[in-house]
Amino acid sequence: MKCFKLLLFLVFSSSGLVRSQNVTGVILGIGNQEIEKIFGATISTKQSGVYSDTNGYFTLPLGLELPDTLYVKAINYEPLSLVLIDTSFQTIYLQREKKLENVIITAKQESHSISSLNPLHTEMISSKELRKAACCNLSESFETNASVDVNITDAISGTRKIQMMGVDGVYTQLQMEGIPYFKGVESSNGISSMPGTWIESMQVTKGSGSVVYGYEPMVGLINLELKKPQKIERAYFNSYLNRFGRYEVNYNGGKEFNDKWSQASFIHYSGLSFENDYNKDGFRDVPKSQNASFLNRWKYQGERFETQFGVNAYLNDIKGGQIDAEKNKSVNKYGVFTDTRHVDVFAKTGFFFKDKPYQSIGVLYNFKYQDYNGSFGNDQFKTKEKRGYINLVYDGIINNTNHTIKFGSSIVVIDLQQKLERLFVQHIDNRLEVVPGVFGEYTFKGNRLTSVLGARIDYHNLFGFKFSPRLHSKYSINEKLTLRFSSGRGWRVPNYIVDNISLLASSKYWETNQKLQPEISWNNGISLIKDLLLFKRKSQLSIDFYRTDFQSQLIIDRDIDVYKIVFENLKGKSFSNSFQVELSLEPYKNLEVRVAYKILDVKADFGGELQQKVLLPKHRGFVNLGYLTRNKKWEFDWTSTFYGIARLPFNTELDNTSSRFNLTNVQVTHIHKKWDFYLGAENLFNYMQKNPIINSENPFDTNFDATRIWGPIMGTNIYFGLRFTMKKTKNNN
Repeated sequence: MKCFKLLLFLVFSSSGLVRSQNVTGVILGIGNQEIEKIFGATISTKQSGVYSDTNGYFTLPLGLELPDTLYVKAINYEPLSLVLIDTSFQTIYLQREKKLENVIITAKQESHSISSLNPLHTEMISSKELRKAACCNLSESFETNASVDVNITDAISGTRKIQMMGVDGVYTQLQMEGIPYFKGVESSNGISSMPGTWIESMQVTKGSGSVVYGYEPMVGLINLELKKPQKIERAYFNSYLNRFGRYEVNYNGGKEFNDKWSQASFIHYSGLSFENDYNKDGFRDVPKSQNASFLNRWKYQGERFETQFGVNAYLNDIKGGQIDAEKNKSVNKYGVFTDTRHVDVFAKTGFFFKDKPYQSIGVLYNFKYQDYNGSFGNDQFKTKEKRGYINLVYDGIINNTNHTIKFGSSIVVIDLQQKLERLFVQHIDNRLEVVPGVFGEYTFKGNRLTSVLGARIDYHNLFGFKFSPRLHSKYSINEKLTLRFSSGRGWRVPNYIVDNISLLASSKYWETNQKLQPEISWNNGISLIKDLLLFKRKSQLSIDFYRTDFQSQLIIDRDIDVYKIVFENLKGKSFSNSFQVELSLEPYKNLEVRVAYKILDVKADFGGELQQKVLLPKHRGFVNLGYLTRNKKWEFDWTSTFYGIARLPFNTELDNTSSRFNLTNVQVTHIHKKWDFYLGAENLFNYMQKNPIINSENPFDTNFDATRIWGPIMGTNIYFGLRFTMKKTKNNN
């Protein structure tokens, strides 16, 4: 809290001390005897830079003295420089580039970078980065990212969960183009339903994020940008097959009907039909499964109104457990069966004001239905969720674009039903949540300092009013060095059953004798970004530290009793300290290298004492190499992640720490015209955790436990795939 007050003081004091003058204007393009407004043009001086908006307008902070030199660049136009003598309105005309025959102009796409303009610490991940792995689904799309970790939760269900800053993924908000997604019942398995081939790019933001997106982000946000109807390929096909019998096919394509309407469709089907038991413990190493997903979206672009809307649906069936275990047919066989049915509709609309280019109103909608049922051995669970979300946002300026504001209101309605029958005890958690809220956000842009100050107030029908203030600041020490601060409060209501479904893969008794309270945390962080010139090429060094302090939290204590898992409200301390350093460089042309090291100090009161969180290595290392041949026909990728020792749930008869290990993935891609052929290997050195299931020969015994998973349970996975891309033609209407 003291850190937040200090940063608050710095914002207001800085906004008063930094005296800046600004130049405003419009960028127009001349070509084909027409004049058009240029969106996304770069307007800069040696001290600062901005982009022109959708109507070509810009406002640029200048130095304290004039004259100054203005540099203007835009794609397909000749660059221009001019000398500014005063701050009068500038109408700048750019000439279209002259087209020369037999000349090919290429630009290198950054696969991974940290935004230099955003006051929030945001990593930009492009589709080029997603190609570095097989990218079967979203849960496997972070293999080449050091900030986001994906872990297998148990040895029999195949469920994967993400982690940021060492805390569970439920504290990170996943969004689809600004709409909160994969929430509630979906948090346990939703990320496995979306193929990586649907995704155009991702933004990974550390910290509590903007208040515009809600009250739930506590340690970070991951925003997914799907392929857009107006930009998507005419047709795209991807297929995949691995040695364990997993297969996958993906198709997406779109069409522009005219200047206003465009449409895109996405289809996915995957499955696994083999019985794999390479460690000979009688259990399937990976469950048999079937998954089908469909998404259709439309876009309308008018002069003062635009809208995007669509529908997403998926079915997912999983059969795990002992070999030959079949649903409703197993006799004395331990089976894991889950069925998921999901459908949702989403929409985004924007309204623009005539002659007021910096003002707009946006409305975001999402309505979903989720049915998730299943069993672990003799335990049965049923969950059902209906969720509605509406967010109204006004975006404007105060005098000029150095002072921008956003404010609005939102409402979330959740009808949640959860029922678990475990060891002859019923756990029921049914509730109706109605959460209206209002928010406001102010952004100040100076020569060196950019700050975003926001707050929101939400009223929960069961838990009353909640206040969420947040502050994000970026200070440019010089052209190559940027410092960021972040502080904010977030909260959420836990779903102790569905959030911890994988813990059913043991015979431990669940104890829940308290009325669970909302989880509340403060997240404070600092990061330093340095642009370097190494090997005569652009490089980037990132150092960040974030601390999350929980004021209230649902503690899952697995140390109090070997035969119990206790769910209780936080009584003592709970915090997460995350330190990460990452270096991106290009030591040789077309050879991209990223190395990172991370320390996670995540502790809470477990078993009556302050201890490190279980199954979480304190130290991690990361290396990613990517090389593209000069003729752009071959791509080579190598990713190694090094895991340190992790504490395991207390057991008097077993080791209570894990081993160090290295996990390496490689992939080779050959590009031939419209075709890509890729061959890869995951867990290249065949490292596997020994005996991942405790007492696997007696799964209905009190000592059975398949949740002490800290390493790979599958050996080397060889896979092959192909991609076919048919790009849009110029007159594809």
